[in-house]
Amino acid sequence: MATLDWYGCATFRLRTGGMTIFLDAYIDRAPAAPGTGLVADDIDECDWIVIGHAHFDHLYGAERIMARTRATLIGSYESVRVMEAAGVPADRMICVAGGERVRLSADVTVSVLPSQHSCVWSQTSMAQSAEVCLGDLGVTWQEQQERMRGLQAFISTLSPESVQHVVSSVVGHSPRGDGGALLYLFDTPEGSLLYQDTSGHWSGILDVLRPDVAILAAAGRGNIDGEPIQGSLADFVARQVAALQPRRLLLSHHDDWLPGFSVPTEMAPLRAAIDAASSGTELLEPGYLAGTELFA
Repeated sequence: MATLDWYGCATFRLRTGGMTIFLDAYIDRAPAAPGTGLVADDIDECDWIVIGHAHFDHLYGAERIMARTRATLIGSYESVRVMEAAGVPADRMICVAGGERVRLSADVTVSVLPSQHSCVWSQTSMAQSAEVCLGDLGVTWQEQQERMRGLQAFISTLSPESVQHVVSSVVGHSPRGDGGALLYLFDTPEGSLLYQDTSGHWSGILDVLRPDVAILAAAGRGNIDGEPIQGSLADFVARQVAALQPRRLLLSHHDDWLPGFSVPTEMAPLRAAIDAASSGTELLEPGYLAGTELFA
């Protein structure tokens, strides 16, 4: 039986085929943020870690899980570079960029697909799920970098405890940023699971996937083929659900993981938009460490 535990933000523990697989590894929490009360040092069982992208709120903690277990990490070249700088042996990591299929066990594989990061450069604190965001089309890389510097300045105005948490979590990072966002499609004897940890996608990829269960990110300004959504976060998630038509759906990144920057995402607009997009999709809303049975 495949089960899923949410640790907050976009981090999950997937148990399937006798394996323990972490989807992202960010378990420690900023002061005042909700969470499990656990830290990465509490994890002593892990076979694989898959990392959606290299930002600290997805990658931080993987180096400690790797030190305490015999896990193998799968991630972008930048995620692997950051982990190697943090002391993780290179021979325990697999670099991927999209297009790879990795065998995790005799009957479980994971396919890696290229994706997009949310348009984090387009705002400071995150918008609520029903807030309509327009404009920002055709923004060049240079303009995005300038806006990112403004976002970094905004982060520095958070509480001293939150700023210290961010500073201590950015292990081995560089201006290379997210390193390229990735999607992961797990194939198991019970069914298929799509994992996404940031609100972005390539339409040509999403339109041909049909997972049984999908984990989709619900935070920030959605990115569609390199441009920000002209609408709300709820519109963006609904558009993805309409394309994928999963039987069951879980959300990621939607808790208030960094107060002052993140928001406790309002679920009612998301529920309504998802139901309108695909009445056959069951939205699951488990709390932390709920042990959700995925393919029931």
